[in-house]
This record gives sequence, C-alpha cells and structure tokens, in this order.
Amino acid sequence: MPQRIWLDVPFAEKDEAKAHGARWDPTVKRWYAPRPGIAELERWAALPDIPDLLPGEDRAFGSGLFVDLVPSSCWFTNVRSCVAKRDWERLRRMITGRAGQRCEICLRGEDRGSRRWLEAHERWAYDEGAHTQVLRRLICVCTDCHTTTHFGLAQVRGIDDRALAHLREVTGMSELEADEHVAAAFDLWRRRSATEWALDLSILTDAGITITPPPTAAERAAAEQHDHEPRR
Repeated sequence: MPQRIWLDVPFAEKDEAKAHGARWDPTVKRWYAPRPGIAELERWAALPDIPDLLPGEDRAFGSGLFVDLVPSSCWFTNVRSCVAKRDWERLRRMITGRAGQRCEICLRGEDRGSRRWLEAHERWAYDEGAHTQVLRRLICVCTDCHTTTHFGLAQVRGIDDRALAHLREVTGMSELEADEHVAAAFDLWRRRSATEWALDLSILTDAGITITPPPTAAERAAAEQHDHEPRR
C-alpha cells in the first residue's frame, strides 16, 4: 500500500485540500496525502494527536440526555470559536474516535440517509461564586441528541416537537415529565443569563491547545444583533 501522510483538514477547507490532491479515508474519517512531497498539502500536515483524556477532564460529568442551555451572556464563546480551525479538527477527531464513532448518549452512529451526524458538544460547570463558566468535558453526540440539548435553538428552527420526542424516547420521560424538564431548563437559563461569566478552558490549554481570546460582552451583543438582522 502506498505510504499515507495524514492531514488535519478543517471541514471548511476540504474542497481546497481535495483540489491539491488530498484524499479521504471513510473508514477512519480523515484526509491524507497519497504520497510524501506534495508541497500544496504541507499547510495541513498533521500535528500530534491530542490525548484521549484531557488534563482535568471529568468523563462522568453531565452524563445522559438533558436540555442544557448556554446562558445568553455566554453566547459566541464556545470552544470552536476559541481555538484554531486545525486544533478544532484535532479535537473533533479525538472526541469521535474515543467514542468509537458512536453518540455517547444514545449509542447510535452516523446515518447519511437520515442526516444524522456525529458532533462535539461541551459540558460546562458554572461556578456562581467566581462567575466562571468552566469546561469540564467534551462529548460526542449525534445530531438528534445535540438538537435536543440545545432546545432553544430547536425552537427557533421549528423542530422543537421532534427534539422533545427524542428526549422522551432516549430518557423514558412521560410527556408531563419532559415538559417540566424543559421548563426547569429555561428557568435556569434565565437566572444564569443575568450573569457575565468568565471562561475557563484550562483542560484545553493544559493539553497544549492555543486559545484565542473570547469576545467581550460588547462584542457578543454586537454579534447577536448581527445574527438577528434581516438578510437582504
């Protein structure tokens, strides 16, 4: 078999990498150079793999499926927005790989026919005394579980009925229990949204991942306003 040179290609750059000769291995879900010495692909040369357990990560934190709404005062400060695209690709590969290419909640894999993909999701702890949002865990979730987790976004997209049905299917909740769960999650979201939270991503920085400064509160407000402006 010809020597493969593994690459770290962000999703947004896959077409460019392919045009320069990169190939996709569907088994390991990774791009590679089919031979050494392709100068156009050197910019995507693979960096060392990230360890399966991040320093200080709690793999038991936030288990199961539940509505987990990010406070509005923390919007636009997720991990993906705070790390370089190539580092995000390394993280995504580690997260899905250690989960065995399965959702860690419902245990299902990807299904192109139903447009179910595997995605990375953050589990946060909120230190109310220090007003700090702390990254405790990164988890591999499928599109359905991710949509249910971000229930507010599901409402915006008009698919909250589907998200609620998935919540009940996975957890075994009754209709009343599911409704009460969602209501409690929104109550918690409103309380937390009244606080400006500092961001603690030390489990990433301690793993050698460079963090870009998260946007300020004013920048987050401007970005939110832009996202809600009518498109012409």
